[in-house]
Amino acid sequence: MNTATMSTITAPSTADTTHADTTDVAGRVPAPRGRRALSVTRRTAWLLNGLFWSAFAVLEAVNHGWLAGLLAVALFIAPDLTFLVGIGDARGMAKGRLQPRAVPYYNTAHRALVPLALMTLYTLGPPALAWPPAFAALCGWLAHISYDRAFGYGLRTKEGFQRD
Repeated sequence: MNTATMSTITAPSTADTTHADTTDVAGRVPAPRGRRALSVTRRTAWLLNGLFWSAFAVLEAVNHGWLAGLLAVALFIAPDLTFLVGIGDARGMAKGRLQPRAVPYYNTAHRALVPLALMTLYTLGPPALAWPPAFAALCGWLAHISYDRAFGYGLRTKEGFQRD
C-alpha cells in the first residue's frame, strides 16, 4: 500500500468530521447561514417592535399622567421578577439556567399573546372599564417581551434552559 492511500485511510476527510470542535458549551451545533440570517431578521423585527411599544408607553404616559408612566415602567420590570421564584434553590444550577419551578411563571409572563389578549379585551371592552394607565402598562409589558426576544432571551424549556 502506498503512503497516499494510507494517509487517505487514516486521516478523516473534512466531509467525515463531526461538529465536535464547533459545538458550544451546551453541545449544540451552530445554525446554518440561512437560519442565522432568519434569526437576525427576527431579532431586528422584535427590536423594532420593542421600540414601537416603548414609544407608545411614553405617549400614553405623556397623555395620561404619571400613573400611566409608573405602571408602564412597573410592567416593563415585572416579568423578570419571576426569576425570584425558587431563588433559594438556585445553588448548584448551571449558569443561565432558571430554576425549573420558576419556568411556568417565567414563560407565562414572557408570552406576547398574554398582553396582546388583554390589550384586545381592553380595546373592545365597554368604555366604562377603559382606564388609560392599564393600557400604558400593557405597552410596557409588550416592550419588555420584545426587547427580550431582540436580545436573544426567549422562552425556557421545562428544565430551565433557553429554547433555541
